[in-house]
Amino acid sequence: MPDASLSSRGDAVARSGLILAGVLLLAMNLRAGITSVGPVLGEIRADLGIGGAAASFLISLPLIGFAVISPIAPLVARRIGLEWSLGGSVLVLAGAIVLRSMPVPGAIWVGTAVLGMSIAMLNVLIPALVKREYPARVGAMTGIYSAAQSTMAALAAGLAVPIAGLTPAGWRLSLGVWAALGLIGFAVFLPQIRRRHDRAADAAAVAAADAPAAPAQVGSMWGSPLAWFVTVFLGLQSTVYYTVITWWPTIEHDAGVSVATAGVHQFVFQAFGIAGSLSGAWLLHRSASQSGLNAVLAVVAMLGIVGQMLLPALGLLWVMLLGIAGGAAITSALSLFGLRTRNHHQAAALSGMAQSIGYLLASLGPVLVGVPARCDRLVDHRPDGGGDRHRRHVLLRHPRRPPPLRRRPAPLSPLTPPGWPSPPHDAGSRPRRSGRPASWCRPACGSRRHPSAAAA
Repeated sequence: MPDASLSSRGDAVARSGLILAGVLLLAMNLRAGITSVGPVLGEIRADLGIGGAAASFLISLPLIGFAVISPIAPLVARRIGLEWSLGGSVLVLAGAIVLRSMPVPGAIWVGTAVLGMSIAMLNVLIPALVKREYPARVGAMTGIYSAAQSTMAALAAGLAVPIAGLTPAGWRLSLGVWAALGLIGFAVFLPQIRRRHDRAADAAAVAAADAPAAPAQVGSMWGSPLAWFVTVFLGLQSTVYYTVITWWPTIEHDAGVSVATAGVHQFVFQAFGIAGSLSGAWLLHRSASQSGLNAVLAVVAMLGIVGQMLLPALGLLWVMLLGIAGGAAITSALSLFGLRTRNHHQAAALSGMAQSIGYLLASLGPVLVGVPARCDRLVDHRPDGGGDRHRRHVLLRHPRRPPPLRRRPAPLSPLTPPGWPSPPHDAGSRPRRSGRPASWCRPACGSRRHPSAAAA
């Protein structure tokens, strides 16, 4: 009998360890495919010939996928099971990353859309899995997997440019390499997928929570003021986060910061996001009111935004504040899915509603910030009035199309066409263009001389 007890306890510990490893690897896939785009966005625009508006839409496309798929995720999990939904989503995510990197017309758009939909499933269902497996440690587990998510997001952003410079594949390799992370996550989570979906265990968990046996629907959350508070808070936090990872390097560069320094600031932002995720989980269990903590985090984030606008020379300080506030805020928002619900069905329903509306709001952030950013490039703010901003704007809008040369027709008679250098025998009748020899002609005309000059 003791041996059987020890064996069952060992099996439970092993299963718990595998679930924790699977949750962490699934969380690592949530942001790597998104944060790796920003640092190489200039190369993508140059290679595909897209403008600033199209680039903003490309960044916002995953967020639109979040908004569309989030309400459906709880229904899919009810139908095929939580484990199958998570495992299938991470496998589809790996395929979408590969598709996005292929040199096929339209592949980057289709791959990015599918990537957003698969991440939406993971976003909604991971908090439900944490609620089911760790009902008494929701805040701590959410902080741990949020820190893992931020760590991989920082590595993906920091390694994007070095990886792009390794081979002629450039940005395609930099984006496609993260498909391997999805395959690793699927392999580690596979033992949970192979386990039969235990509906009896789900029913026991619901009964222990003293909650209704029927799984909650997203529609049942629309009348809850608390659900709307969680939704708006998540939406505002995500708006700030995705705007920072998309346009913050451009904003800093326009303020006089070098491209390399702006990249370092992005890494600092992600690194302080890790610290914020861990500190947020610690503060959640020691705060008398989660609303008070969230209000403080909102003030810190606003201080970072206003500080960058007024004192851009202290850019490093502002990204530190934004990073730690953003990391703690996302941990708090995701923890509310479990802390404010009774079972994992309700957690999935609240997560689906909050992420659907919240990410729809967040998708507008990069687009709205990108419009004034493009218009601001038309104005020269340099003290010397050199016009570098205008030239950079032209190169970004037309990276592969230089201004066409104005061709002149070939001469049909020995008479000198307008604008050509005067021939030697008529040198005194027409002023010659200064600094150019008589045999000079435009590149569009080849190397031909004027007929009369050749005869002389």
